[in-house]
Amino acid sequence: MPYIDQNKVDDRTRQKLEAIIEKSYSSYWRKKRLFDIFFASLILLFFLPLMIVIAIVIVIDDPSAGPFYKQIRVGRHGEEFYRYKFRTMRANADKMLDELAKLNEMDGPVFKIKEDPRITRVGKYLRKLSLDELMQFFNVLKGDMTLVGPRPPLPREVEHYTDYHKLRLLVTPGITCTWQIHENRNDVPFEEWVEMDIEYIQTRTYLNDLKIMLKTPIVMITATGR
Repeated sequence: MPYIDQNKVDDRTRQKLEAIIEKSYSSYWRKKRLFDIFFASLILLFFLPLMIVIAIVIVIDDPSAGPFYKQIRVGRHGEEFYRYKFRTMRANADKMLDELAKLNEMDGPVFKIKEDPRITRVGKYLRKLSLDELMQFFNVLKGDMTLVGPRPPLPREVEHYTDYHKLRLLVTPGITCTWQIHENRNDVPFEEWVEMDIEYIQTRTYLNDLKIMLKTPIVMITATGR
């Protein structure tokens, strides 16, 4: 998948790209990777009993498919990978997307509707509490994702990206970031979401990552996701 040709981007994108590249994050990324491995391993060990229960309940609620779901996402520098989640939708959910497109409540290339008919009964609660995302800690262990970073988009979303939007792909995507902890995040316009991610990339620090990680459980507990 094509990424960014620095020689062909517009001035706005070039200036932002040069501002990000100007800073060195090599030490930050090495330490971040070690922390990712440690924390993801800890989470998976702690939540393993709950994850087994979730898998069983998903199959009981909808035995038409397995409890796990993998989907191609776009990661750092446009590289594609499989993101793992607990299944929250019917087995034929992807085939229903075209007919539901007119109901999309998000602007830009992102698709999301409040009362998505594809979501199962159990899936609705898993999404509300963000428990469907526990499987992504396996992606963190693999290195496809990190704990804190921009959300990994779908290939069909990236097809509509401008070069400026592609700046989100400069870093490894994460489980949580600034958008995920934003109040009423599903009401945030796509362009504002992009700016939030680029701002995070340009100013990322250990302290900021820690603040985002500490706020994420609060968002889960208040069940603002969908």
